[in-house]
Amino acid sequence: MHAVGVTEFGGPEALHVVELSEPHAGPGEVRIRVRGAAVNPTDTFVRNGARANQQATVPPPYVPGMDAAGVLDEIGEGVITDLIIGDHVMAIVLPAGSRGAYAELIVVPAESVARVPTGVSDAEASTLPMNGLTARQALDLLGLEPGQTLAVTGAAGAVGGYVVQLAKSEGIRVIADASLEDEQLVAELGADIVVARGDDIAARIRAEAPDGVDALVDCAVQGELILPAVKDGGRVAAVRSFTGDTERDIAVHQVWVRNYAREQAKLEELGRLVEQGKITLRVARRFPADRAAEAHRILEAGGTRGRLVLEF
Repeated sequence: MHAVGVTEFGGPEALHVVELSEPHAGPGEVRIRVRGAAVNPTDTFVRNGARANQQATVPPPYVPGMDAAGVLDEIGEGVITDLIIGDHVMAIVLPAGSRGAYAELIVVPAESVARVPTGVSDAEASTLPMNGLTARQALDLLGLEPGQTLAVTGAAGAVGGYVVQLAKSEGIRVIADASLEDEQLVAELGADIVVARGDDIAARIRAEAPDGVDALVDCAVQGELILPAVKDGGRVAAVRSFTGDTERDIAVHQVWVRNYAREQAKLEELGRLVEQGKITLRVARRFPADRAAEAHRILEAGGTRGRLVLEF
């Protein structure tokens, strides 16, 4: 079975096609013949050695990838599902040990899988599971009510865009940041107010919400720089490790998407929102899987809007 991974940690050029034994679905699992695997920033950590300690218990090659979509082709013992062999499905993948989504065949828990939304390609669907569940978890942690105000940093990115759209679907007022070239995009995603991004983002948000926002999702990894934007006793959801000290009784919630890896009902609901036009799937470019190194170089250069997708 072909996959894309690394045998030695390094830059994008370390990625190459590797051969792995064919996996089979065990009890409680399903197998997917992958058609699309989204390329995410977290994938670079598997490639460059940032997670070497977590991978030390298994030998290489190490295969990145947390998002996949394709065709269901094997159902393990004990799985109760309305899915059948041949259905197009999407899945969040936890590359435990050595196997992630950059592979022709993947095996995942049945609860990590949902049907691809109607009218959506596998490439498009592959951009939703991990990023969408990250956004979903962030909003669940914040527990906002309709009419409250949420700020979003990194709103033009995949996770930030999903946060904006999910929040708007729930009646939440959204203030989001954007560079000059991304202002129209973020406005089209549904943000009520778009402010310029930068180190003074907190002051810009406060200018629009003088008492501070009720909560903030920090997709741009601004850390303590964003705290002045939040009201006393407000809440922050950090999509990567929060750095700095909190203040004014602001609660910081850490988003760990692996905790939602088996939240099948939430993944199914994300799919329904896509079908209803409330969530937009954005594919920036598609690459044959053997050009994964090129996709990683483009990702790390920055500025990509939407996800890069590897196709098998």
